[in-house]
Amino acid sequence: SHLLRIFCSHVVLQINLYDARENLMEKGIWEETRQEFPSNPMAKFNFLSNSKTKSSQSIGNEAMTNDADLAYYGVISIGTPPQSFKVIFDTGSSNLRVPSVECSSQACQNHARFNPAKSSTFKWANESVSVQYGTGSMTGQLGYDTVSVGNIAVIKQIFGASQTEATFMTNMDADGILGLAFPDISSSGATPVFDNMITQGLVNQSLFSIYLSGSSGNSVVSFGGIESNYYTGQITWVPLSSESYWQVSMASVTMNSKVAACTGGCQAIVDTGTSLIVGPDSDINNINTLIGATTDQQGDAIVNCNNIPNLPSVTFTLNGHAFTLPASAYTTQTSNICITGFGTGSPDLWILWDVFIRQFYTVFNRQNNTVGLAQAVNAVKGVSLTAAPGGCTHTTINFLLTAVCVSLAVFTQADHS
Repeated sequence: SHLLRIFCSHVVLQINLYDARENLMEKGIWEETRQEFPSNPMAKFNFLSNSKTKSSQSIGNEAMTNDADLAYYGVISIGTPPQSFKVIFDTGSSNLRVPSVECSSQACQNHARFNPAKSSTFKWANESVSVQYGTGSMTGQLGYDTVSVGNIAVIKQIFGASQTEATFMTNMDADGILGLAFPDISSSGATPVFDNMITQGLVNQSLFSIYLSGSSGNSVVSFGGIESNYYTGQITWVPLSSESYWQVSMASVTMNSKVAACTGGCQAIVDTGTSLIVGPDSDINNINTLIGATTDQQGDAIVNCNNIPNLPSVTFTLNGHAFTLPASAYTTQTSNICITGFGTGSPDLWILWDVFIRQFYTVFNRQNNTVGLAQAVNAVKGVSLTAAPGGCTHTTINFLLTAVCVSLAVFTQADHS
């Protein structure tokens, strides 16, 4: 249900979001799904090689991961009158797409499907769209219609209406994906939803921010505003190194005051479509080895649950600020085993998601192309701000892989940061 909250000069509409992996676990098909469709977290970053397309092309190809744990989703609506869809809010892609009634694939049959004939504001575009996955693909047509996110209505928003969908999407709870990255990586040159929010004057500030709660409480995504009650201390701003994904420069990853990974510096992407910290195989394997983890058949790095208090912390340095994860933060228990939050699969880039955003209120700022990080109010007990070498502010962050009920908060009036 929708909850309308009015305070100060803000109108905030909250929409419940859910953890895709947790729902698969509840259905008893998580292990089966992840084995049949193994995670490929770097698939959607293949544009760095040659997969970018220009808007003049008749078919736009966009790579996308086939990871069954694609993050968090909430309800938006498309059309007049509105048709509702559950979509993943993904900062690692830029397009909006949902199934259409023209799709007869099993994946589409299991989800809400958009019916153009029932919307008085819908218009077809003369372009096709094709999304390539690790296993299978999505194909469809592009169209324009009114897209409502909370109480923000974006008119003439271009989106993909699926006509076929990959098999692995059959058991996903989300119907589609709403990308929040930059136009530069948008398939077919389609203008992203948030860019239209900006150009149509629907948000006061060209930024959005995310707060993920711990094991209880609501979490929010705020378009056009910053909520100071979700973080403590100051926001640390990290400049983007690329205006495509939300990409930043990382100086190093250290353990016990020694460099363990990212030697000489590397690039990292803050991505809400990836559940783990993902990095180059050699770096991640070195971290897991230093932790004392062993890898199982599914690729999970397993540690002795009883030994977690004795495991070393891992520190990430971004823009001269050190962010440290204690072992209690980068491990999680599933059934009777404990796994680390570090995953392989990247040739060079690092992908940062749950580990950071669960413990840091994160601002994605298009006004000056920065990512802002501030300690979230749900930080694990014992976490505090300390001084990093050279007098920099030191912020400790933590990792919690727990299912949460999330909400989407949409700002339509003045920010109160």
